[in-house]
Amino acid sequence: MEKTDIQQEIKMTDSLMNRINELISHYPEGKQKSALLPILHEVQDAHNNWLSIELQNKVAEILGIQHIEVYEVVTFYTMYNTRPVGKFMFEFCQTSPCCLNNSENIMEYTCEKLGVPVGEPTKDGQFEVRSVQCLGACGYAPMMQLGDFYQEHLTKEKIDQLIEDCKDGKITLHDI
Repeated sequence: MEKTDIQQEIKMTDSLMNRINELISHYPEGKQKSALLPILHEVQDAHNNWLSIELQNKVAEILGIQHIEVYEVVTFYTMYNTRPVGKFMFEFCQTSPCCLNNSENIMEYTCEKLGVPVGEPTKDGQFEVRSVQCLGACGYAPMMQLGDFYQEHLTKEKIDQLIEDCKDGKITLHDI
């Protein structure tokens, strides 16, 4: 598990707790653990897109499960972040169809353009480039995910435009 010395304020607002309780209500009594993945998404979204150990422990307490059960999920799936990350996450698919279509070069170009290595946020915290496994859009290679949306048939020009659109506010967190 990735360790960070950065403290995270835990904000379990009434609105967030209502949403968590609604998600739990979708499952039979005694099976509240089944709501873990959607609850982690909600909690992460409400906490600047990352989940500290303390926040993961809070989720475990809410669900009445062991802390390790949450840690196992958070560290298995790449969609959960265990440290502060860039506001705009460029997640490049790195499986065979994308790599055969130049994904590695497009990802390297993006890193150079932003001045960061893969897996580290820019100094201003606005961007981060990640390498991920199959995103299930092989016919649109090379591709990446930005927030909840796929960006397909990537070129250097498309990357330049996406970066500018993020910087200029044409793409916001509400769009992604």
